[in-house]
Parts: sequence; C-alpha cells; structure tokens
Amino acid sequence: MTINRRQFMQLGGAALGLAALPGVLHAQSKYPAQPVRLIVPFTAGSTTDVIGRAVAERLENGLNASFIVENRPGAGGVLGATMVARSAADGHTVLIHSAGHLANSELYSDLQYDTLEDFTPVTRLAAMPNVVVATTTRGFTSLADMVAQAKAAPGDFTYGSSGNGSGAHIAGEKFRVAVGLDVLHVPYRGTPEAINDVIAGRIDWFFLPLALALPMVKSGKLTALAISDSQRSPLLPDVPTTTEAGFSGVDNPFWVGMFVPSKTPEEVVKSLHAATVAALESEVIRTRFDKLGAQPTPMPQAEFVAQVKAEMESTSALIRQAGIRNAG
Repeated sequence: MTINRRQFMQLGGAALGLAALPGVLHAQSKYPAQPVRLIVPFTAGSTTDVIGRAVAERLENGLNASFIVENRPGAGGVLGATMVARSAADGHTVLIHSAGHLANSELYSDLQYDTLEDFTPVTRLAAMPNVVVATTTRGFTSLADMVAQAKAAPGDFTYGSSGNGSGAHIAGEKFRVAVGLDVLHVPYRGTPEAINDVIAGRIDWFFLPLALALPMVKSGKLTALAISDSQRSPLLPDVPTTTEAGFSGVDNPFWVGMFVPSKTPEEVVKSLHAATVAALESEVIRTRFDKLGAQPTPMPQAEFVAQVKAEMESTSALIRQAGIRNAG
C-alpha cells in the first residue's frame, strides 16, 4: 500500500497527538520500569517487616523485577509514610504499613499528609492475632491475674508498643479502656526494642503479633496470657483466647497492608494489585505464613478501600475515648 505526502503528514500528526495524551506513553510502558522500593516504617525484624520481605521476594519472581525493602522507622510509622506520600506517584515507591497507619491522623496534629487523600490502598497482605505477652518477673498466672494485680495497684503497671499509634498501641488501649485499667503506655521506636524491655521486666506486658511472640514464649522468655482472636492458635494451643480468659470484645487483630501515593495511575495500581494477589495466593507464601501464624488476606481493592475508611473512623473514635494525647 502507498500513501501520498498529505496522508503521511496526517498520520504523523495523529501519532504526535496520541503521544501527547496524558498517560498514553505510561500505559504503554512495562511496569515496573525500574526497581520498586517497599518502604516499611518500622525496624527490621518487626512483623510488618517480615511480611513485607516475604511479599517482596514473591513479587520479584512474579514480575521479574527488583523489589527492595527499606526500613524507615520512627514516630509510629509516620516518617516512612510521609516519605511515600511525597514520592513520585508511579508505583515505584510503595508503603507496607500496619493497622496503625489509620490512627496517626488522630494522633499527630502536624501530620504532613492526609491518610485518605494522599494514599491509595492496594490490598491487605496478611492478618494474624496478637498475643498478650507478659514479663515473667511479675509471675502473672493468667490474664485475669494480670488485670487483678493492675487494678489493685493503679498506676504501677506499664505496657509497651512499637510507637504511639502503632497497632500494638491501639490494641493495648482497646483492652485498657474495655477493662478499666489505670496503666502507663510506654512507646518504643520499634517492636524488638519493646520486646527486650518486657523480657527484662522494665515493662509488664505487650500486645505482640503471634509471629514474634512464638519464639519468645516457647523459649520461656515471655509468658503468653491470651490470644487476641476469636479462636485459639494451633501454634499455641494451650493459650486461651481473650474471651475464654473472661474478657470479650477486646480483640484487635494485627494486619499489614499495601499503599501507594494517591495519584498513582489506575493501570499501575491494577498491575501491582494483580501481582500482589498472585503472590499471596502462592503455595510458597501460604506455607511461609503458616509458620508465622499469619494468614494471607488478599482482597479486591475496593473492599480494602472500604475497610480502611471504616476502620479509620472506629480507630479515631477509640483514640478520642481513650484520651490519647496528640503528638507533634
């Protein structure tokens, strides 16, 4: 087929017009086009970090690209989240955060991002129960015994968390408010630091994700008093649930999710979502998570968005009820 000069110019103009359309070149490019940074706003070895690294490994295999985990701890996850909110919205900087992400807008008066407006939830990655673990130095025999001792000596007991507004903090406050305890919250820079102080007896208890509680409980360094879930864990079959221990309505399971900057193109979000769901449904991930006491929890993006909005409202209400002071 031959074309004259006028037809050639028309085709060339059409091509230029197509290239000028926003997002066309981006949609035609392969994702990811460069290494992807997974920002974990907690210390290495935390549950969020362990989950993030497991998912990153499977994403590398599935997309044949580099997924690099970077730990940016501090301020209950705010420092890492701020970094992602300010990053290029192209899918190459991703936030791996816990449920504590939903508390920070209520806790920090000078937050430099809007949790709902500046992030797009991609999918939930995993969920696992928290375990109420306590120092062995207090000699608690049960959760009821711990509560009784704390009520008998108001202000003399402490519980720790991986930071103000972290998942462990929210779980601890939910329990404290429901039971009516006068105890002091001690925030740490990360979970490992808090665990060390519970073991040493410098703080009394901690709502610790099951994955991190297991080795400490099995080695006798910590006492497991209850599973914060609706059923016992097969990994700690002798530890009762909080309801079995006499305290219903206090469960606050730990979960980890994936977020990207809100202006990330829809096709990139869809690609990342699909690849992540495939990774979570792999037998490798299921086997690995089973050993941690975690469950892969992929969900449609719209469903995760709805969960984030609803849970953010309930978390904010709890923070106001508990009288947690804003930071910053």
